[in-house]
Amino acid sequence: MFDFLRRLMYGRYGSDALNQFLMVIALVLLIPCFFTHWAIFSILILALIILIYCRMFSRNIYKRSAENQKFLAWFTPIQRKLAGRKMQMQDKAHRYYKCPSCGRTLRVPRGRGRIEITCPHCKRKFTKKT
Repeated sequence: MFDFLRRLMYGRYGSDALNQFLMVIALVLLIPCFFTHWAIFSILILALIILIYCRMFSRNIYKRSAENQKFLAWFTPIQRKLAGRKMQMQDKAHRYYKCPSCGRTLRVPRGRGRIEITCPHCKRKFTKKT
């Protein structure tokens, strides 16, 4: 059985981050499909699954790799922002403010009352309550 799968996948692209992302989208579309029974959701899910399998069994590895690299170039900054927001929400000892001048995110300790914050990048001072 495993030898059959190994021979089947030999020389083929396989799964990557773009396929995983498309699968998550298909699973998210499955939720409204259960409740609304609209055909458009079923068609979209089927199209995504066909696309995933076509990419997975493709022998044009360079083209699939280029598609994945373009996707990662688009998705990685979004993923980093979300990870940063999650870290900020979990940090109970600090507050995060944006500098009104340069837009950088600044971290200050919580519970100090009203404080004057000086941006280390542009040296602008502003007052906030922590």
